[in-house]
Amino acid sequence: MLTAADVERCATSVDDGVSASATVGLGLPILAAAPDESAAAIAGKINVLVTIPERMSDAALVNTIATATEAKVQALRELGFDATGTATDALCIACPTTGRSHAYGGPRSVWGSRVARAVHAAVVAGGTSR
Repeated sequence: MLTAADVERCATSVDDGVSASATVGLGLPILAAAPDESAAAIAGKINVLVTIPERMSDAALVNTIATATEAKVQALRELGFDATGTATDALCIACPTTGRSHAYGGPRSVWGSRVARAVHAAVVAGGTSR
């Protein structure tokens, strides 16, 4: 992940084994489904790295990405932005490749709920430290 945000201001949150770290640059927040004419030449950046201590199935990882994205958008809303992110956001979910595989990563699953809380807290902390 590349960023223009000051990585020394990286915000990290841990929720029962899940860690989320975020660099949050909100210079130009956007709505994902905005019309083409509202496209911006200057972009902000929200990078989020999530680590989960147990293996997730491929389907659960896809589900977890959606959950983390929803938590990021919730954080932006609470920070007062009418936005879904920035034009160049990045998200990485890391987990072991061995061990028992979890089938779900939605916001009400064991690991998905922890991911949601950790991402939300990291983005809020990163967004308020700007």
